[in-house]
Amino acid sequence: MAFDVDMIQRVYAGLGERVEAARQVVGRPLTLSEKILYAHLSAGAASQAFERGKAYVDFAPDRVAMQDATAQMALLQFMQAGRPQVAVPSTVHCDHLIQAKVGADQDLATANDKNKEVYDFLASISNKYGIGFWKPGAGIIHQVVIENYAFPGGMMIGTDSHTPNAGGLGMIAIGVGGADACDVMAGLPWELKMPKLIGVKLTGKLSGWASAKDVILRVAGILTVKGGTGCIVEYFGDGAESLSATGKGTICNMGAEIGATTSIFAYDEKMANYLRATNRADIADAAEAVKQDLRSDDEVYADPATYYDQLIEIDLDTLEPHINGPFTPDLAWPLSNFAKAVKENNWPEKLDVGLIGSCTNSSYEDLTRSASIAEQAVSKNLKVQSEFTVTPGSELVRYTAERDGLLGTFENMGGVVLANACGPCIGQWARHMDDPTRQNSIITSFNRNFAKRNDGNASTHAFVASPEIVTAFAIAGSLTFNPMTDTLTNEAGEQVKLDEPEGIEQPIKGYAVEDAGYQAPAADGSGVQVLVSPTSDRLQLLESFPAWEGTDLSGLKLLIKAKGKCTTDHISMAGPWLKYRGHLDNISNNMLIGAVNFYNEKTNSVKNQLTGEYGEVPAVQRAYKAAGIGSVVVGDENYGEGSSREHAAMEPRFLGVRAILVRSFARIHETNLKKQGMLALTFVNPADYEKVQEDDSIDIKGLTTFAPGQPLTVVLHHADGTSDEFPVNHTYNQGQIEWFKAGSALNLIKQQVQ
Repeated sequence: MAFDVDMIQRVYAGLGERVEAARQVVGRPLTLSEKILYAHLSAGAASQAFERGKAYVDFAPDRVAMQDATAQMALLQFMQAGRPQVAVPSTVHCDHLIQAKVGADQDLATANDKNKEVYDFLASISNKYGIGFWKPGAGIIHQVVIENYAFPGGMMIGTDSHTPNAGGLGMIAIGVGGADACDVMAGLPWELKMPKLIGVKLTGKLSGWASAKDVILRVAGILTVKGGTGCIVEYFGDGAESLSATGKGTICNMGAEIGATTSIFAYDEKMANYLRATNRADIADAAEAVKQDLRSDDEVYADPATYYDQLIEIDLDTLEPHINGPFTPDLAWPLSNFAKAVKENNWPEKLDVGLIGSCTNSSYEDLTRSASIAEQAVSKNLKVQSEFTVTPGSELVRYTAERDGLLGTFENMGGVVLANACGPCIGQWARHMDDPTRQNSIITSFNRNFAKRNDGNASTHAFVASPEIVTAFAIAGSLTFNPMTDTLTNEAGEQVKLDEPEGIEQPIKGYAVEDAGYQAPAADGSGVQVLVSPTSDRLQLLESFPAWEGTDLSGLKLLIKAKGKCTTDHISMAGPWLKYRGHLDNISNNMLIGAVNFYNEKTNSVKNQLTGEYGEVPAVQRAYKAAGIGSVVVGDENYGEGSSREHAAMEPRFLGVRAILVRSFARIHETNLKKQGMLALTFVNPADYEKVQEDDSIDIKGLTTFAPGQPLTVVLHHADGTSDEFPVNHTYNQGQIEWFKAGSALNLIKQQVQ
């Protein structure tokens, strides 16, 4: 039995009518992505067409998924909405805070102790507000979602960039920041620029050493890390239908590495088989009834170049295994050319560690293909030359794999089975290494391989491949080994060759599990207490931001005039600050500490106009706040680019910054500022940036008649008694102006609920 069957049935009940309405307004046959997007318009059935790559559209996602690191602030914000329950089905998955060090049992016990207050908070707040809670050890968010929640034709947002994994079951699934997740849980529409479409036609069928992972490794080589930006990648063709559902998930998951908004496959028999294998026959039956709307129109498949903005064709019959890297996931090498590349680039040939698993490749099929190689290390008397680790994707996969002897096979080979969690893929790896500065190589079946990502060591050359290629390389201990052509010397001095991998899509005896790790929320959470200690340094309950006072703003102080690039990492650094993601006061101590001050070319050093002395940015702003004085941050072009980190908007709001005035904004950050009740303003004349002086006091006029399309006025009062006055633009619509007046978007929701 599936979760949220009633919701899924409602989606399917209205799907045909909404698709036909979209077909009429667009005036042509539709791709699968367009069908799902238009079927999820927050306004209902389509009444107008939206231009790809230009139009901003409000959507109504079917569900929200959150991992434990990002869920903290998202849910602390949600508490301010005043709703008794989330507006859409939502889940929390505890997978990011478990560090891989020794092995599954001990690492999980350590995490439960170290992160107890965070887990208790997430469990209690989930219980109160109707959110499904997946305990530490239950599995990686994306594997758990595809096993339990993903459904063909649905739309989901998730607070992790690899949320598109659910595209393996035909779902539009998009990674977002916590603020977006909070809004959808609170009942607000979700805004997205209408994506462009890249079609990837797959023909033929995989065989031998080639796997689904090699499809996306090849696509990454074609499109690069930026080629999919602003696009949905839609896979189709007879080759697509030959891939397993979890193989499709692997391809969609790693689409994040080409910058894609998401990736998707059309509903087919492989998806139906997976739904039935994971006890969701009812969803498979429901999807069968509307399957014509869970694929592109026939005209699209007949003439794809007419309907996609870009078209790529890949023949699976001839696709070779690939290894991508180092240091970037789009540096793609066919296996036959890889040894040469290793030698020509002087990369360390000796392989230190092979790691399989992660949200990208930790399905039962992945483990069986890898185990078929691992078994040969034992049966052919080969001594494994590299360290080897296995990360199961979920407790369902782990328990079934253990029952069927797969984990024992890996252990017999000398492998270590880690907890069902993200672990080394996200840098949660206490790597045992003789010299962290030593040039070395690792190979993983993960998705990202940027410098320092896995182990924090800039000297580590990380490569990405399929789990079976990783396993073969670990046995050989060398990056120059080609398992398709080369032999190995076993313990008896004999030359032996590895046979091709063999995999099983679904376990012959079916999936099994004793405790999947799921905790259902209370039917009535009104009496549940959210657990947050008032003395905690990791968690802090939020208070509603104050509403606008109803007047123009005057006497604001310049906090900082940022010079050049100022990303969300400059505004709210990550790294060691991640431990404070649930504590707004503590994490606000990193506010703008990476921004370069225009006046002294230094970071984290600004003038305190109350004392005339220079101090750290957060400390100066706290002094202004204590004195009841608001402030303004001035920035350059594309202010706030990078991660959709809501902390970068919440911190200045919390510390009393009233406006951000820049030459231009990155879109997501501008939206985040609006949601927090901030003024996000741009210079009408970019040259007015030069007029801002270090000791300025600033007035913002026109707020009493604040209206869409009407500029406001900024007055700079300089220390020498002179002043400058000029217009500033904004992009607020009427609804967003109401957010500002209420103090935040959540405040407005709270008023409406009350």
